[in-house]
Amino acid sequence: MQTRFRWATIALIVALIIINYIDRSAVSYAVEPLQREFGISTAQYGIISSAFAIGYMVFAFLSGPLVDRFGPRKVLLVAITIFSLATALIPLAGGFIGLLLIRIVLGAGEAPAFPAATRTVSRWLPRAERGFALALIGGVAVSGSLLIAGPVLTNLIGAVGWRGTFWVMAVLGIVWAVVAIGLLRNTPNESPRVNEAERAHIAAGQDVEESENRSGGVDWRSLLTNRNLWIVAVGYFAWGFMFWGFMYWLPQFLSTNYGLSIKAVGAFSVAPWAAGVVGALVGGVLVDRVYRRTQSIRSRFTIMGCALLLSGASLVPVFLDPTLTVALIFISLGVGCGFVTGGIWWVASIDAEPGQPGSAAGFADAAFALAGIVAPAAMGFIVQSTGTFTSGFVLMSVLTAIGALLMLFATREPVRPSRRPVESSVEEV
Repeated sequence: MQTRFRWATIALIVALIIINYIDRSAVSYAVEPLQREFGISTAQYGIISSAFAIGYMVFAFLSGPLVDRFGPRKVLLVAITIFSLATALIPLAGGFIGLLLIRIVLGAGEAPAFPAATRTVSRWLPRAERGFALALIGGVAVSGSLLIAGPVLTNLIGAVGWRGTFWVMAVLGIVWAVVAIGLLRNTPNESPRVNEAERAHIAAGQDVEESENRSGGVDWRSLLTNRNLWIVAVGYFAWGFMFWGFMYWLPQFLSTNYGLSIKAVGAFSVAPWAAGVVGALVGGVLVDRVYRRTQSIRSRFTIMGCALLLSGASLVPVFLDPTLTVALIFISLGVGCGFVTGGIWWVASIDAEPGQPGSAAGFADAAFALAGIVAPAAMGFIVQSTGTFTSGFVLMSVLTAIGALLMLFATREPVRPSRRPVESSVEEV
């Protein structure tokens, strides 16, 4: 009988992403006490939010090659130790500069998560199972963490104070590291919990590069001249602008425009991220089903392009200063459609560079992180200079339309190497 430990490995990565995203979003729920305690203006808060993405962008790009060289296990254990310590230090920052530096370190510590997750999936799952798995990691875990972040963090702040909230999150990171030491392995071959039948099943659905599990230097020429990978990066930046904009500014938008209390903000913030969970699941199931029928890698881009178009179009009613109900419905539609792409970015990264999936994912993730630098700061300056969020929402829609058009009309079906015969794959496992 075949074991199914590959899904326990995926569950461990999902748990990491949930902790990761609740950690990084905590500052948006503690913004009022942080501003009072450290004398931070609205524009400075936008810069602090962007500072996270500076560390994240640089180390997402660098951590991809590290993951491909040393494997996800070592890199993730070091990374979670760094970002747990950084989280614990936030209440002790002392002021704007201290928060700025700690948020950069926090971003650096959280950056390896998706490159490591992408390589883990490429080595632990056959191609036909990756869409759903990466939808869980890159979609459901992300949107789900933000879904629960509002009520969890606002209630934690009420129970243990805003300082205690950051310390609780730091402890959760260390607990994950302890569990990972016992369970997480780089490949199925390294795990005593995987039997021969499961190893054969995984190897039979992999390309040659993936089955060989090679490590070494990065082929930068292949990476930087890969057309599809560049389009993934541009599209991910476009979706990232909307995602980061709402992640850091949705609570403030609801509070400012509709006069909601912090607990009410936590409750109303649930809807968009709940829609994101649904969208991510739809995207994961759809991308696997379409691939099984067509065997077309370009089909991934068609799904992402359509989803991004719908996401940007959903925000149009929000331009018109609607009621709270109307704003929440259409923001939720925009986020839900956007999250259809949530796991497919990583599937597309693996497809683009199967021999170095960590590096490809790091490249795409760096583009997403660049949006994380631009979006919070841009939204902060827009709000401070205009007094409304409207121009920020317009910019979100324009960027998603650009990303969608590239996905739909500029991508190419890559030439894939011949697959290793199933018998050969089983023998070598």
